[in-house]
Amino acid sequence: MWTSGRMSNAKNLLGLGVSLYFWGLMDLTTTVLSGSARPLTEGQEDNLSDKLHQRMKRSWVWNQFFVLEEYTGTDPLYVGKLHSDMDRGDGSIKYILSGEGAGIVFTIDDTTGDIHAIQRLDREERSQYTLRAQALDRRTGRPMEPESEFIIKIQDINDNEPKFLDGPYVASVPEMSPVGTSVIQVTATDADDPTYGNSARVVYSILQGQPYFSVDSRTGLIRTALMNMDREAKEYYEVIIQAKDMGGQLGGLAGTTTVNITLSDVNDNPPRFPQKHYQMSVLESAPVSSTVGRVVAKDLDEGINAEMKYSLVDGDGLDVFDINTDPNYQVGIITVRKPLSFESKKSYTLKVEGANPHLEMRFLNLGPFRDTTTVHISVEDVDEPPVFEPSFYFVEVPEDVEIGTTIQIISAKDPDVTNNSIRYSIDRSSDPGRFFYVDITSGALMTARPLDREDVSWHNITVLAVELNNPSQVGSVSVTVKVLDVNDNAPEFARFYEAFVCENAKAGQLIQTVSAVDRDDPQEGQHFYYSLAPEAANNPNFTLRDNQDNTAWILTRRSGFRQHEQNTFYLPILISDNGRPVLSSTGTLTVHVCSCDDDGMVMSCNAEAYVLPVSLSRGALIAILACIFVLLVLVLLILSMRRQRKQPYIIDEEENIHENIVRYDDEGGGEEDTEAFDIAAMWNPREAQLVVKNRQDMLPEIESLSRYVPQACVMDNNVHNYVLAKLYEADMDLWAPPFDSLQTYMFEGNGSVAESLSSLQSVTTDSDQSYDYLTDWGPRFKKLAEMYGATDSSGALW
Repeated sequence: MWTSGRMSNAKNLLGLGVSLYFWGLMDLTTTVLSGSARPLTEGQEDNLSDKLHQRMKRSWVWNQFFVLEEYTGTDPLYVGKLHSDMDRGDGSIKYILSGEGAGIVFTIDDTTGDIHAIQRLDREERSQYTLRAQALDRRTGRPMEPESEFIIKIQDINDNEPKFLDGPYVASVPEMSPVGTSVIQVTATDADDPTYGNSARVVYSILQGQPYFSVDSRTGLIRTALMNMDREAKEYYEVIIQAKDMGGQLGGLAGTTTVNITLSDVNDNPPRFPQKHYQMSVLESAPVSSTVGRVVAKDLDEGINAEMKYSLVDGDGLDVFDINTDPNYQVGIITVRKPLSFESKKSYTLKVEGANPHLEMRFLNLGPFRDTTTVHISVEDVDEPPVFEPSFYFVEVPEDVEIGTTIQIISAKDPDVTNNSIRYSIDRSSDPGRFFYVDITSGALMTARPLDREDVSWHNITVLAVELNNPSQVGSVSVTVKVLDVNDNAPEFARFYEAFVCENAKAGQLIQTVSAVDRDDPQEGQHFYYSLAPEAANNPNFTLRDNQDNTAWILTRRSGFRQHEQNTFYLPILISDNGRPVLSSTGTLTVHVCSCDDDGMVMSCNAEAYVLPVSLSRGALIAILACIFVLLVLVLLILSMRRQRKQPYIIDEEENIHENIVRYDDEGGGEEDTEAFDIAAMWNPREAQLVVKNRQDMLPEIESLSRYVPQACVMDNNVHNYVLAKLYEADMDLWAPPFDSLQTYMFEGNGSVAESLSSLQSVTTDSDQSYDYLTDWGPRFKKLAEMYGATDSSGALW
């Protein structure tokens, strides 16, 4: 029979009250001798029952051991003792321990059966171990007892402080909440055994956050503790909560957490304007919807509770100005609602209201949640362009109106106080045809060209008005001119009509239906009347029937048409309209006589087709003519190329004296020489013949004076006349090159009494020359007179 027991010293017993109680009960139920547990006798049990106030008797569960956790001693911790009734203390019994932690956490003395813990035990990691024990014969190894299972339970001590696993906490509560309003519940967890003592019994308290908040010591629920907490005064609170085990007693372990509490906003503050008067200004030229200024009402609340709605509640500008609310910045924007005029009204006064659209009923006593301010707006004067009255003109004018007729008076005025004079003009980009003219001072709009509704039926022109003293100020107005129709166009055929009549046609047969068009557009609609022209009123071949629907039929009056007799008829038709005055025109219907088959299908309408050879069709004739035309073009092209063939520039290269240096020792021909390459001209410019061969690709710019200017002109006129003659020659020369040229002329003239001094034309004898006139030329010619003058027999010059 297995027995077990546990011996504990006084230190261990005093360490835990529960253990003392447990061992006290054990003392009452068992007697432990030498570490063994033995059942009580029947008499002892009766005495115990008296001591326990008649408590019911129960058996002792021997197969459980208890050991404290967190043992810190140096020796192995004694757990208990196993003993077999067959063990007589001689060491013949061997105890063996197996199961959870055997040999690692727990060991057993195989002789005595004492069990010890050799490692630190932690109930929070493992609360119990299940082991098996067996007693063997040490000599034979034979089991002396059946294997028995027992449990070692780890007893808890207070070694874990409470912990807030979800901390730190964030919470919010509306401002102005009543006292006791729940904010948030915090929870601390203690890892110790809640079923054993007070190690896991937690108590909550507040370390920081009073007097604003409180906490329930048992549940950890945080509530408001102060009334009328105002977010605008203080918005954020940091509350520190403590959780302490052992029921909050001295020696218990504690843990803390932080709770960040925010007061959420409520609409408990009415809006207020920081200014009771605003002064603004706006130009009178400000366009509609332009901004004049801004007003703002301050609200200490936030979010939806600070939203504002602005409105105009009073003033003399309610119909001139408007106010809108900017949803982003909660400001009131005053805008122009109607055009302003400094001359009409110079200032306005508005009363603006700002109100909260979202109200809370429990805070209405803090109101009113609206406020007003006064806005004074001054209108500033600007130099405005002229203004037309009315702002749009519509004019109807008949198209036969005479040029210069006034069709409308355009009127504009300067809206400013100065009332400057106005000058009118037409924007020519709106009237490119220049059909109209406006008087510069009176604004009378007149026609400047004939109007034609059939060409342009509508005119949209722009008339400009300019201030005389400030041309930069320009006003404009649109004038729409509708040109009214008059009957000025005669009706005419809608197209060119060409009819065909068969040779076998019968009298009264319809050969053509004609219709007409008229460019006019009468109000009562168009109606045309058809008849044969007076010269064809008694036409024996055809007749006309007016259908009274703007069409007419052309009918044959007889039969027996023959191509070889007459293959074409021209029928004049008179077309009249219903206008006032009535206009008419004559259109000609061309009728061809054709040969037809029995069904009336046209076969041929050309009389010459009968004389064409049967074997030669029209296509063949066209092909022959095309070939002839191509050959003619080729011949002309070849002739043109031959005419443009380039020839040598010089006819005879050996006679080309261009850029040759000519040397001669003869006396020059005087200043009349104008051709540097003509040697003959140097001998006698008056009698030289043209011997130099010209280039074929160009003609001389100006020919020699000796060939084109009459001798009488050279002999009688001076140098000025000579130059004019050369200029006239150059102007009249059609073959001169198109580029500019410089021609130098050297001409001494023929008016000298000494005539030419050249010896080229001198005679061979001196008897024909007389130099007596040299004596009359003065001292400068004295030497020549002595050399050539006549002398008497005495040797004196005479």
